[in-house]
Amino acid sequence: MPERRPRLEGKVAIVVGAGSSGPGIGNGKATSLLFAREGASVLLVDSAIERANETLAMIEEEGGTAGVFEADVTRADDCQGMVKAAIDRYGRLDILVNIVGILELHSVVDVEEEAWDRLMEVNVKTVVLSSKFAIPRMIEGGGGSIINISSIAGVRAYNATPYTTSKAAVNGLTMSMANDHGRDNVRVNAIAPGAVYTPMVAGLLSDEQREKRRESSMLGTEGTGWDVGWAAVYLASEESRWVTGTVLTVDAGITGMVPRLL
Repeated sequence: MPERRPRLEGKVAIVVGAGSSGPGIGNGKATSLLFAREGASVLLVDSAIERANETLAMIEEEGGTAGVFEADVTRADDCQGMVKAAIDRYGRLDILVNIVGILELHSVVDVEEEAWDRLMEVNVKTVVLSSKFAIPRMIEGGGGSIINISSIAGVRAYNATPYTTSKAAVNGLTMSMANDHGRDNVRVNAIAPGAVYTPMVAGLLSDEQREKRRESSMLGTEGTGWDVGWAAVYLASEESRWVTGTVLTVDAGITGMVPRLL
């Protein structure tokens, strides 16, 4: 049996939000590690450089290829610099993963205007700006894959109206970008994680809440950043060459069922 080739061999990826907000493995760190294990050269982008450096150390310990770039991706100049850094270091750009996001648990009545604007800036504008500068360079190289991390909150009510609105916007943006650039061989997809347990939510949940989340899905198991990372590997690889404009739910089936009432 022939030896399996790495699924992302020779590809160059930017992972925006490559660090974890606390101890453990979040979506960005897991995605970055798996990309490197599958042969990609990865530019690890984060506004907190120490978080990116943690991911870098893990990749280098395993013999992978990666570098770090500090950026505030709500700023166009930083996004342009990020893309330039990937090209300068690795010669091309094939994959962009947009992961950064924040949470607001309010209704439209309760939310402050400043909090609404900030959430839209971080959750939606960053995808626009990163993609704005990445897409032309992908086209120059013959195409690429953009993966936006959305949420099941973008397709279901979630008791977090600002967050739900922002993730629905990411889903719509994903489909529109896929349509705009499909003939350029740039595929654009989103991943909508369910109740995954990551450093971002760990400090918000009691043990009882964590168990309730675990029990709420068809599978009755807890998701992690690794589940999101493996979905990103698929969407970044040639295995998904005919997949674009989709929102891939990674949620243990929770969006396909009614709440467990009996």
